[in-house]
Amino acid sequence: MYELSYTAPRLSQDIILRAKKLNSTLISDALGCTGSMDYKVKPVSSGMKVVGTALTVEMRAGDNLFLHQGIYCGGEGYVLVADGKGHTENAYLGELMAGAAKAIGLEGIIIDGLVRDKEMLSEIGLPIFAKGFIPNGPFKDGPGAINIPISCAGVTVCPGDLIVGDEDGVVVVPKEKIENTLEKAEAKLVYEEKRMQTIANYEDNRKKGSTDDINIAPEWLAEKIKKFGF
Repeated sequence: MYELSYTAPRLSQDIILRAKKLNSTLISDALGCTGSMDYKVKPVSSGMKVVGTALTVEMRAGDNLFLHQGIYCGGEGYVLVADGKGHTENAYLGELMAGAAKAIGLEGIIIDGLVRDKEMLSEIGLPIFAKGFIPNGPFKDGPGAINIPISCAGVTVCPGDLIVGDEDGVVVVPKEKIENTLEKAEAKLVYEEKRMQTIANYEDNRKKGSTDDINIAPEWLAEKIKKFGF
């Protein structure tokens, strides 16, 4: 494998700001309940969220040479997404690499594999998503590649894709689907906010003993469930 010099342009500030008002579940729903990485890929510390443009790294299992280089190819607006092959015998990064990535301005790092220095990663505060922790360090011999299409935790990721990660996991939006996905997710957010208000109003009325003839089941339920005899 080899390093490519091409780095996809950062997604527009408008796209990033719109995505930050959403979450991974809304984005996945807008993609037809797809797009999510393996459920084990989670933030290393509670509360971490990330939104940005994908910068991809391909690595040999257990080797982080190209992850190092990928950090220095990045900057503000980019999320480093690394295919670690789900390797579970060595950590791909720790506090030093996380500190460097934060200093450079990376928005976050997603790794299909393990990391280490859990306490320090939490203190550094850079959003890092991985499958867990192990003390063993990595090798640094290569080979690898930067900014090519990769598979990370079961999802294809191309340079320039939109990455959204939070407590529920990480979702990848292919760049050609970003506008349509955001529009659908924004509409779903409006729907959910109205539903939550309807539910809250019902609970208030129930506590007052006045829920007669009020039905809060979603409108689509009756049509879908009737074929089962309800």
